[in-house]
Amino acid sequence: MDGILVLAHGSKRQETEKILDSLVEKVKKKSGTDLVYPAYLQFSEQNLEAGIDYLVKSGAKSIKIVPMFLFDGVHVTEDIPNELEEIKSKYTNVDIRMSEHLGDDDRIADIIVDRINSLV
Repeated sequence: MDGILVLAHGSKRQETEKILDSLVEKVKKKSGTDLVYPAYLQFSEQNLEAGIDYLVKSGAKSIKIVPMFLFDGVHVTEDIPNELEEIKSKYTNVDIRMSEHLGDDDRIADIIVDRINSLV
């Protein structure tokens, strides 16, 4: 069974978790799997390791991590990969992979244009 972990930066503002929870529900519907879990790099106990642990305990034999970051800064290039290497050593029987960050994607440009058009 595959698990999906949607990884956001995190915030000290608790209400931001509602946004990621909503996105996770949308990913569940669009992907056709219920084994999707939100996690945060900072400011939450629902962190990367806790998310992977939850998915493994829920039966995931492989986990796909999607980092919700626009830029390939230090979190994407160093912090997350380094933390993942440590976590992978605990779960040697689970295939854990991380996709590219959101980055320069035409679909994000479409959202920006939609937001601009909503101001007219």
